Amino acid sequence: MKAVLLAGGLGTRMREETEFRPKPMVEIGGQPILWHIMRNLAHFGITDFIIASGYKSEVIDAYFRDHQHWTEIDCDVADAIAFRGSGDEEDWRVTIAFTGDTTATGGRVARVRPLLEDDTFFVTYGDGLADVDIDRLRDAHRSAGSLATLTAVQPTSRFGLMDIEPDGRVTHFREKPKMKDWVSIGYFLFEPPVLDYLVAEGGLEEEGLTRLAADGQLNAFRHEGFWQPMDTYREYKILEDLWDSGDAPWRMW
Repeated sequence: MKAVLLAGGLGTRMREETEFRPKPMVEIGGQPILWHIMRNLAHFGITDFIIASGYKSEVIDAYFRDHQHWTEIDCDVADAIAFRGSGDEEDWRVTIAFTGDTTATGGRVARVRPLLEDDTFFVTYGDGLADVDIDRLRDAHRSAGSLATLTAVQPTSRFGLMDIEPDGRVTHFREKPKMKDWVSIGYFLFEPPVLDYLVAEGGLEEEGLTRLAADGQLNAFRHEGFWQPMDTYREYKILEDLWDSGDAPWRMW
């Protein structure tokens, strides 16, 4: 199974870290967050990666070109370069495909179509970490029989919530509770026909998944474990502090 990692966004809310590099290359514990995602996927046997790059794509290219255990190999697709890793821990194939500086997420997936085979493929965002059990995700996808499966979590509220009576009296206070609604965190499994649902200049969730849901072709895998996005500098510090503590909950290898 091939994995498409979306790594082309501007990361404007993390300008402290992304002025000179794309957000997926921000380091946690000395390695890009993108590497942590790949390392987890490799734990489940997924070792053929397609990085859909955009903003500051040259930083991603340089990461692989400048490390001795990565060797550039032939790639016959335009705007793409490929590498093969060495050693037991990173015996991976990585193809970096430039998909445009400002292309939306759905368009990025559509543009790597020439690199995909006629088989189920994995897609996720390159700016968040989770301990999703990929084997269980695959089983859920097969059982559902739909074209697409997303991974959903119930996020924790950023704020404490209150119940307030009409007269202003607070009757209950909940400190950052888990919310009742579910949100998509990526970790998608797609069948090849999903590519026909994607709009070249559209968002993956806003347009592609909306159309799939309307056709009854979208399933959700409920993830009850760890998930932490990295949309802000504060969230970056959360991940860095967890790694420094020696108890990074996303680490599955």
